[in-house]
Order: sequence, then C-alpha cells, then structure tokens
Amino acid sequence: MQSKLLQLLDTSDTPQFLFRVFAAVLLVCLFTGIATEMYYLAGIPALLLIVYLTIVDFRKTFLLLVACIPLSTELILPNGFGTDLPTEPLMVGLMLVGLAYGLRHGKETDGRFLRHPITLLLLFHLAWIIISAITSQLLAVSVKFVLAKAWYVATFFFLASRMLNNEREVRQFFWAVFSTLLFTVLVVMLRHAAYGFSFADIYRVLHPFYRNHVAYASIIVVFLPFIWYVRKWYPAYGRIWWLLSISLLILLAAIQLSYTRAAYVSVVIAIGAFYIIRRRLTKYVLLLALAGTVGMVAFMSYGNRYLEYAPNYETTISHQDFNNLLQATYSGEDISTMERVYRWVAGFHMSVKEPVFGFGPGNFHNFYKTYTVTSFKTYVSDNPDQSGIHSYYLMTLVEQGLPGLLFFLLLSAYALLRGEAIYHRARREKDKHIVMMALLSLIIILSLLIINDLIETDKVGPFFFMNLALLINVDLRLQSEAADE
Repeated sequence: MQSKLLQLLDTSDTPQFLFRVFAAVLLVCLFTGIATEMYYLAGIPALLLIVYLTIVDFRKTFLLLVACIPLSTELILPNGFGTDLPTEPLMVGLMLVGLAYGLRHGKETDGRFLRHPITLLLLFHLAWIIISAITSQLLAVSVKFVLAKAWYVATFFFLASRMLNNEREVRQFFWAVFSTLLFTVLVVMLRHAAYGFSFADIYRVLHPFYRNHVAYASIIVVFLPFIWYVRKWYPAYGRIWWLLSISLLILLAAIQLSYTRAAYVSVVIAIGAFYIIRRRLTKYVLLLALAGTVGMVAFMSYGNRYLEYAPNYETTISHQDFNNLLQATYSGEDISTMERVYRWVAGFHMSVKEPVFGFGPGNFHNFYKTYTVTSFKTYVSDNPDQSGIHSYYLMTLVEQGLPGLLFFLLLSAYALLRGEAIYHRARREKDKHIVMMALLSLIIILSLLIINDLIETDKVGPFFFMNLALLINVDLRLQSEAADE
C-alpha cells in the first residue's frame, strides 16, 4: 500500500505527476461541490487547466478566447458593474501573460510593429482616452472604461499580432471563431423557428449568447468576409468548400431573420467597398463622406433647423411587424430610431458644453438627461436599461472631446488607406485575401458604429483590433520580402 502511495507521489515523471494532481483536484472539487451545494467549485479544475495551458503555450489559450467570443454571456454584477464570461477573465489573464512575455522576450519583438503608423495612431488614441479620463467628471467610471480598453488592446491588438503572423495562424483563428459562431447561430435559428421566425420574438431566442438582435447580427456580418475568403483557400466543391458555402448561406439567412437594419446596410456597404478598394477610390470616398457629414451637421444646426424633425410623441411607437417598422423608419415614427435621435441631440449639446476633454470615457449616460430637448422625447426615454448614445462617433465626441474623435477618425481613415495600398502591393493571392477580409470586416464595423457603439462589446470590439493587427503584419511581411529582393 505504501509503495503504491509513493508511486503516486513520484515526481520523476512530470506529466504523469501533473495528471495525478489534476485528477485529485478534480475529484475533490466535484465531491466538495456536491456535498456543499457550491457547484461553482467544479469550475476550479477547468480554471487550473486553462492556467496550465497558458503557461505551456498561450497560443492555445488565445484560440480558446476567440472561440469563446460567440459563446460569451453577459453577467450583471452589483453596483453597476458587469462582465462577459468567460471572455473577459481570459482577456485579463492573457493580457498579464502577454506583458510578462513582452518583458522577457522584448528584444525578439519586431520594433517595426511598434513604429508602424497604425500602431502609433492607436497609441495616440489611447493616450487621449487616458487624458480625458483624468479630467473626467466621474473618475471611477472613466478608470473602469480605460482598464477595459487596455485589456482589449493588449490582447486583441498587441498579443494578436504575435498570433496572426501567417496564413496557417489565420486559418487556426478562423476555425476557432467559425465553429462556435455557427453553433450559436444554429441554436438561435432552431429556437426562432419554433416561433415561426417572428420579428416580435427574436429577443426570446438569443439568450445566453447575445444581449440583443443587434449584437447577434453584428458579429455574423463582421465575420462574413473571413468566411467568403477562407472558402477560397480550399479546393472548389470539396467537403470543406461545401461546408463553408452552405454555412455562408445559413449566416446570410440568419442576418435576414435577425431583422437588424444596420446589418443589412453594412452588407451592401461591404460589397461597394470591395469595388472601391479594387479601383483605389478609398481616399475619394472618405473625402466625400467627410464633406457630406460636415454639410449635414451644418444644415441641421443652422437656425436650429433640427427642431423641425422632432417626432410626434403619440404616433412614435414600437412595432411588432417588420414591414411596419421599415415604413415607420422612413416616416420618423419608429421608437428605436427616434430615441436615438433624442440622445444624439443631447449629445451634440453636450459636445458644445465640453468640446476639448469631453465628459470623460463612459460618462454619456450619467449626464445626458440634462441636455435633452423635450420635443424629441419618446415614451422609452426614461432609459431604465441605461443604454448609451447608439453612435460610437458621437459617443467619442461627447466623452473624449473633439481631439478624441479626430484621433479615432484618423486611425480609422489611415487604416483603410494603408490597407488599400497593402492590398495592391501584395502579390500572393492569399495575402490579398487576408488584407481584403480584414479591410471589409473593418469597414463593416465602422459602418455599424454610425448608429451603434458596439466597439466596446466583446462581440465586435475584438475584431476591430485584430483587423488592424492583420493589416500591419501583412504590411511588415511585404516590406521584408521587398528588402530581400
């Protein structure tokens, strides 16, 4: 008996010893959890396994993290706090591991990545967020915002740049996200089918994966370019090609049945953007968009002309039929659209009040009601859910001031222009595919941000930063190849 015990405790064979320790911890946690009805103890072995995996090879933990993005669920905590499980704890853990790795292997890091204009613009953007947080009117809220932004950027930009260096790694990333995304879509669609794919019942079938139909449709549409191009990496009419082709049709159907207008428009924008990039017209389209935005703001502001577009409180309602919703959108009588306008008007007044530093990151909801215009009020304006302004650009202007908005616009515009140049400089077809999928995904995100603020959510935000990292990696690889010739 004693010899068997000594055998179990023998550490000469490290893998066997670690397996025995893990098995013992697993059994203890399971039995203790059952005996005490503290069932969360069963999660401790899984946590230990992830920690071990991270220490041995954090690339696998990164793939686990991106696979969890479609699966994550929002958990509301006391005192106004919240988190996304399991993605946010994994993000924080990987950020710490990435920092440790950077300190130990800093000399091996390609300094060109840190000096790349996209990286520098992102760092300027982050620096201004920190400055506006220091001057914030509610410091605690802004510090929380800065911390969340820090682990998003550290994990999905800097660490992802080490994880997405070549076609093989992009392929691994793709399958990690695709498998779980398709799973959640099939679950939602099967549930939705039980309600006859009703517009009124879409909210019932999204839990626990998605907070609302916008988050559901957005992650699908953001990932569509990856599916379209990775499909081309496999032999036509082979098994994997058919799998991806059928899945693409399923995801397009899911977007249609999500009844999300922004997702519909972003698909059309992405198709147009493909031809714009191919014809090197991006800078002209960006200038046209800037001129159009400035012109529209000037037109609406002159003589308070925007007041003429105030909704009728009695007829501005929510709709249970999607066709009625579309008609109401055109006539300015859709509750969700006009509630957005109500907050946008408040946001513009707030930006005039604090034009330089803004009210501080994360603070729109805490101050906007003082700046609202009563004639734009709707019957959901009490906002018990404490939702935001529903426009990332306007949110940035309100919370970080005009410099904050300009830094974000410069980052976005430069990424698109540089991406177009990288695309036309690339010679290998798969390099062109990687650049185009990153660009189109980025454009879809930027179009969604016009009437949403999804970049701060774990369903969309990670893809924004990973797309930037992909563009830089291809750019640096092409530069190295050109130098070797």
